Amino acid sequence: MSAMGPTASASGIQMDYMKLLVTQLQNQNPLEPMDNTEMTAQLAQFSQLQQLEGMNSSFGKVLESVQRSYASSLIGREVSFLAVGADGAVEARSGQVEQAVMGGDGKITLVVGDQNVDLADVVAVRN
Repeated sequence: MSAMGPTASASGIQMDYMKLLVTQLQNQNPLEPMDNTEMTAQLAQFSQLQQLEGMNSSFGKVLESVQRSYASSLIGREVSFLAVGADGAVEARSGQVEQAVMGGDGKITLVVGDQNVDLADVVAVRN
């Protein structure tokens, strides 16, 4: 059976369940058969979980698209952002966005002067 960690997909869990179900059916007591209603309800729940995973994936893609579009709209505009100063304290800084860069991990970074600023650290935008 596959690992049932926090990242196990609904499809993987459903396959494990089906294997377990087949094994149970093969070894059930013929005088006391399993309840079909409960099995059907559990299979329906797995189907719903798969649909929710698909929706979650779709929403993630939409969010990435919106973030890319927003980051691109900031090019040429002045932004204020939070940065760690030389003394280790967080301070507000500002500057004009020159580039929006998307890393391999999907993280968007803005180039403001000589600094790379995470999109999440932007606190204000001016024209």
